[in-house]
This record gives sequence, structure tokens and C-alpha cells, in this order.
Amino acid sequence: MYRPCGVFDETYSQCMAIIRTKKHWILTILALAILFSLPLFLSGRVLHFINLVGITMIAAQGLNLLTGCAGQISLGQSAFMAVGAYSSALLCVHCGFPFWLALPSSALISGLVGVVVGTPSLRIKGFYLAMATLAAQMIIPWLVINVRTDLTGGSNALLVPAPVLFGFTFSSQQSLFYLIIPLTCLTLFLVRNLMRSRIGRAFIAVRDNDLAAEMMGISLLKYKLLAFFLSSVYAGLAGCLWAHWMRAISPDQFNILESIWFLGMIIVGGMGSVVGVAFATVFIKFFDIVITLFSPSLTSFMSPQLAQDMAAGLGPFVFGFIILVFLILEPRGLAHRWDIAKAYFRLWPFKY
Repeated sequence: MYRPCGVFDETYSQCMAIIRTKKHWILTILALAILFSLPLFLSGRVLHFINLVGITMIAAQGLNLLTGCAGQISLGQSAFMAVGAYSSALLCVHCGFPFWLALPSSALISGLVGVVVGTPSLRIKGFYLAMATLAAQMIIPWLVINVRTDLTGGSNALLVPAPVLFGFTFSSQQSLFYLIIPLTCLTLFLVRNLMRSRIGRAFIAVRDNDLAAEMMGISLLKYKLLAFFLSSVYAGLAGCLWAHWMRAISPDQFNILESIWFLGMIIVGGMGSVVGVAFATVFIKFFDIVITLFSPSLTSFMSPQLAQDMAAGLGPFVFGFIILVFLILEPRGLAHRWDIAKAYFRLWPFKY
């Protein structure tokens, strides 16, 4: 790993540290200070977008652990979000759980469901595993719609109370920012550390060659199910935050298209890269918002019906085009571009 000119590691802990130099510490503290001061001068609409990105980033990082690091393809991340969202809502509405207790409980429930869904990964992989997780994406919303509709609300929206923590109610975008963004930063930090740990290295070994990993003593049963568990825990955490952020949830919010968007984010960001997936989440969500704002202007130069049809398909078209461009021109994603930029400044002025 490159260091800035004149900087070198003296101990193993320095080599493994995420923040390696005093300059990095200063930049990190400054960035966090700027980040948490944003609600003081940004509008609620902009904070709404930032909160959306934060929740999406948590779910995307969970899928990055499973697919990018452990190599297990999943098309059910949105369904696991639904498990977390509905678990938290039911615990708060019908069981009287406070938010601070419903949050970890819903994440744990989602993780256990992920273990059940991930059990076929012990015998199948690749396309067949994708189909198994796709089955979960179909089954879980069906259960919400058709089983105990008196509790879940069925296909109708289920109202969720605002989160309350230490007597303070998070009811505005500004207050929710200070709930969602710290959890997002914490999850990114935990994922980054997990990938450098023994578990993360085992995930990478299973991804690269599961047969060789098993010959080296790595338990495929343990680490494949652990990958599904951790990925679903992150999805459940994102689903819980989504439910209390939206204040109303329905099965339509957790469809197969959302799972495909999550998969596209880790492709654009770079498989296995925490920073790359974070960049890709912001990048793709920003384009989604831009397209949503641009779509109404289509009515100015085409018929209303054609404009409506174009607006409905414009978002998926642009999303597919972005993925196609990255697969052809930059298959390693935004993470590779980020590494090139860091290497340039670390080697400057001695480019050779």
C-alpha cells in the first residue's frame, strides 16, 4: 500500500490502521465535522436525499459483504429489508417495544431469515443460488400480503411511529439525519474492519475458490451462512431505519427492482470495496433523483401519454446503461478510479 512521500510504517499496527497518518486524522475529523453540521444550513429536501442515501448505503454494504466479499450472489436484499422493516413496525406497534430495542431485534430477525434463505448456498452457487434468493424475494412480500393481514396491513400501508430515543422524538429530516447518518458511518467502519479480519479473509478465500478454501481448513458451512447472516442483518437494520423514516411501509416498497439496484451499486462501486460501494450509492441515487426531476419536462415536446411512458422507463434505462458502461470500460468500478487518484497524490511529486 502506497504512503505519502516521507511516510513509512514502523509497526504492524500502523500498517493495518485505517487512518494512518496525522494528516489523515485531521482530514477525517474535519470531514465528520462538516458532515454533521449539514443540517444547520441545508434544506429538508436535501436532507431527505442524504437520509435516503444513508439507508441505501447500509443495505448495499450488506450485499457487498455477501456478494462482493464472499462471492454469494443474492437477488433478495430488498426482501430482507422488508423483514427488518415489518419486524420493527410490528414490535413497536403491537408489542410496545421502544425503538432502541426494536432496532437490534429487527436486524437479528432479518439475519436469522437470511440464514434460512442462505442454506441452499451449501449445495448450489452461481445462477442457481441467485434463483434461490429470488424465490425469497417473491415469498417474503407474499407472506406480508396474505398472512395475518390484521397485523401487517396486507397490501395496504402500515403506519409506523416516529423513533424515540432518550425521550427525544425524531420526527423531522434534520433530527432523523442525526439518527441515520451516525449509524451509516458506524456500519461502514464495521464493514471496513470486518474485511481486514480473519472472517473477511475467509470470505475472500471462499469467493476466489471455495474448494481450495475448504482444503485449507475454512468451513464453508460456517462462513457462507455467516455471510448471509451479516448481509441480512445490515438489510434488516436498513429496513428498520426505512420504516421509521418513511413512517408508513407497504410491500410495494421492497420489490425485485430494488434488489437489482443494490446489485448494480456494488457492480458500479467495485466488488468488495467499501469506499467504492459508498461512492456508487451516492452516484446512482443522485442520477435517480435527476431523472425523476427531468421526467416531467418531457411533456413539453411530446404527447402526455408518450411522455408518461418514457418517464416510466427512463430510470431503468439509464440505470442499465450506467451498469453496461462500467462493465465495459471500468469493470473494477469506482473503487479502481479512487485507488488511482490516491496513488497519484501519495506519490506526488515523485511520479516515477
